[in-house]
Amino acid sequence: MNITIASRRLSRVGEAIRVVLLSDTHEYHRNVIVPDGDLLIHAGDITRLSFSSRSVLDFDEWLGSLPHRQKVVIPGNHDFSLADPSWQKLITSGVLLINDGVEIMGFKIWGTPITPVDHGHFGGAEPADRAAQFRRIPDNTDLLVSHGPPYGVLDRDLGSASSQGCQELLAAVKRVRPRLHVFGHIHGGYGTVQADRTMFVNAAVAGRNGRPVNEPHLLHLRKVAQ
Repeated sequence: MNITIASRRLSRVGEAIRVVLLSDTHEYHRNVIVPDGDLLIHAGDITRLSFSSRSVLDFDEWLGSLPHRQKVVIPGNHDFSLADPSWQKLITSGVLLINDGVEIMGFKIWGTPITPVDHGHFGGAEPADRAAQFRRIPDNTDLLVSHGPPYGVLDRDLGSASSQGCQELLAAVKRVRPRLHVFGHIHGGYGTVQADRTMFVNAAVAGRNGRPVNEPHLLHLRKVAQ
């Protein structure tokens, strides 16, 4: 299942860590006021159209300047150049997850950039292809990071009555039942909702024009006994 250990400083049972969540900075990362925390998670769309490596290098420099002990990043549909292994090496200040997992401070994290968007290397236009990727998400995942939302959960743009989330991702979430599912992509869906065991967070900081209008989320996540 490709779970790797990023840190041996695991949180003790009952100890809370501060988790900062954001997404869809679209090259305006330096305009975002990021609260301090133990773990920072960015759920994709770090660039606007991913044409220049300079935007990725600047993002990585900014990421490295933040005080968080651990950082996790996944690409979004705008970050299609990060499908190239040579571009992936540009992210050095955090753990880049592309349909892969990591264990940090006692929490098992899985990251996937797959969305129904029909373009780019991370688009999964065919439902069967998306379902195949999401079947790789381990059942014991604590924190699920995806670029897009599951169907029907914080997945409507402002003024729209249409859900834009992914049915196959929703099925995977129902199977895995993670403690936390963070995503972005649909800017107008920004917010949080608790359903059964899972807290869902749309962490898109961008508004309609791509510029930051929303604040990153700060959560206190407590390690519980298995």
